Amino acid sequence: MKRILLAAALGLAFAGTASAAAVTYKIDPNHTDVVVGWSHFGFSNPVAHFGKVDGTITYDPAKPAASSVQVTIPLDGLDSHVPDFDEHLKSADFFDAEKFPTITFKSTKVEAAGEKKLKVSGELTVHGVTKPAVLDVTINKIGEQPMAKRAAAGFDATTTLKRSDFGLGKYAPNVSDEVSIRITTEALVPKPEAKK
Repeated sequence: MKRILLAAALGLAFAGTASAAAVTYKIDPNHTDVVVGWSHFGFSNPVAHFGKVDGTITYDPAKPAASSVQVTIPLDGLDSHVPDFDEHLKSADFFDAEKFPTITFKSTKVEAAGEKKLKVSGELTVHGVTKPAVLDVTINKIGEQPMAKRAAAGFDATTTLKRSDFGLGKYAPNVSDEVSIRITTEALVPKPEAKK
């Protein structure tokens, strides 16, 4: 009987430890970049950057399925390094940023995919259209960020999408319908709120 009680106690202790291992981090927009690339008539492969990323990442290394991601990307952070092109991308020809000012991603499933690898499935909303998307994620580092002196997590992720799926297919196929997306992000445990 004692052994059964001990086993039960250990089981409860382990379960408590596993659930406590989930940590929620806030994305640091200063160390996060979403880079989209495409082919321009086969001659060049331009990219555009999306900054000002906001969101949270909950990660549980002991139980990846308990992890989650929720991200908002304001289109006013779009930067192709060509101001006129930025304005064209934000126009009704493409993102129609006045009507749809943000891109969002919300995970629906997180799976382990090998050493320091995750597969994150979710719903991506662009231009008012929501479609499933899957991110192939590499865990860069989990630990204390030495400057912030707080727990931090860093990830890279990639995926490929068809822009026409989101109503952004202008000039395809000369300008490639398929676009590559590369993400790098650093996220920190939020600072404790000041006591009132």
